Amino acid sequence: MQTTPAPGEQRSWAKATGFLIALYLVGLAMIAGIVLVAGGGDSASGGSGAASTVAVELSEFKIAGDLMASPGPVTLQVTNAGTMEHDLTIEELGKTTGAIPPGTTVTLDLGTVDAGDYSVVCTVAGHEGSGMTATLQVMEGMDHSTSGASTGAAGATDDPSGTAGGSTDGSSGEMDYTKMDEDMLASFAEFPATTKGTGNQPLEPTEVLPDGTKRFDLTAKIVDWEVEPGTTVKAWTYNGMVPAPRIKLDVGDTAEFVLKNELPVNTDIHWHGITVPFDQDGVAPITQDPIEPGDTFTYRFTVTKPEIGMYHPHLHGQMGLPNGMFGEIQVGDTPVVRGRTVSGVQIPADVTPVQDIPMVLNDAGVIGFSLNGKSFPATEPIVVNEGDWVSMTYFNEGFQSHPMHLHQFPQLVTAIDGIPLDQPYWADTILVGPGQRYTVQFKASAKGTWVFHCHILNHAEREDGMFGMVTAVVVQ
Repeated sequence: MQTTPAPGEQRSWAKATGFLIALYLVGLAMIAGIVLVAGGGDSASGGSGAASTVAVELSEFKIAGDLMASPGPVTLQVTNAGTMEHDLTIEELGKTTGAIPPGTTVTLDLGTVDAGDYSVVCTVAGHEGSGMTATLQVMEGMDHSTSGASTGAAGATDDPSGTAGGSTDGSSGEMDYTKMDEDMLASFAEFPATTKGTGNQPLEPTEVLPDGTKRFDLTAKIVDWEVEPGTTVKAWTYNGMVPAPRIKLDVGDTAEFVLKNELPVNTDIHWHGITVPFDQDGVAPITQDPIEPGDTFTYRFTVTKPEIGMYHPHLHGQMGLPNGMFGEIQVGDTPVVRGRTVSGVQIPADVTPVQDIPMVLNDAGVIGFSLNGKSFPATEPIVVNEGDWVSMTYFNEGFQSHPMHLHQFPQLVTAIDGIPLDQPYWADTILVGPGQRYTVQFKASAKGTWVFHCHILNHAEREDGMFGMVTAVVVQ
């Protein structure tokens, strides 16, 4: 005969049964969790979910390491083994290390990363264009719990050269110093190398109107430009050259500049350092409407005093300038010091420079570290006779300051930003900031091939030889 439990006993049995069921469900959840972790984690990530740690080494100018990982959590151990600040940025993931001082290692957690290829760059001005690019490959089947350790990037701090953990060809192993020496000598042997395209060519008026107005035609367009032997880039230009054509006006001239836009974006022209009316200043959309692709726009103004400036786009300037859209515009003569004594040095009254040279500095974009649109050994030497005087104006269209050093010959600074100095001064090295113009003159007083370069040495040398912001004054 079945006996029905009393009400109190029923409540006790119910509690016991509920507890056992809850305990059972918790156990199932724990087992499922263990199986999930063992089996590869979140299937939505597209992979096993095994954590990857990738060692990466930054130096001048490369990104080295075995940049492969499995889908899932990825961490980068990034070491700056170079001699200047670098960063590592993956824009597709919105991740960056920020500036890393030399000799420092930082950890960059990328989170959970799906399978695919991700562009890795150093965003310091000029570094990407000089070779600091790589690809992080995330794919199934990679077992990289400590990927890239063979490069020595994570903790390679005992090499006094600051270049531990990589060879000159980017492979793992010790630095090949013999090859570095050979490459350096070979780079000198190529100078001056011939490349396609010459910038800074004078721009003559297309026509002179009946009222005396000088009309010039400019076309903004993208062209192939050979920066150094074998390296051709897509340069943004005026009239197909880098730097853009030189424009020379006389005081009192009225000039028209007809700009045709063949770029894929809107544009304008800003006359940096030149006195113009408000509506001609070239700052779209403030002083004018943007010039759309396929359209033309005419600037017209009268110049009333000597000035040295440069012209470039203001709209999308961060893209146009470093990629080549910059040129010199000058009103009147270049300031020259004559017939006076400066710091005990007597300047003859009959000084007449045999050359008046624009020296355009760049450090970013597709043009990269360059002088007048070319990287050594394709830079053009300054060839003069012993005893000649030379005048030169630096134009910094880059993102960094550059200390320009001329061996042997002191530079007499005669004007800054086109404004003649009441007190000219001698300098061995001239620090030229972005947007600045420094006008100098020097006397080629001794025969020889004298090196002329930016004295931030990583702007002039890399492991495979001399490059970038280097040329020479050849005195015959």
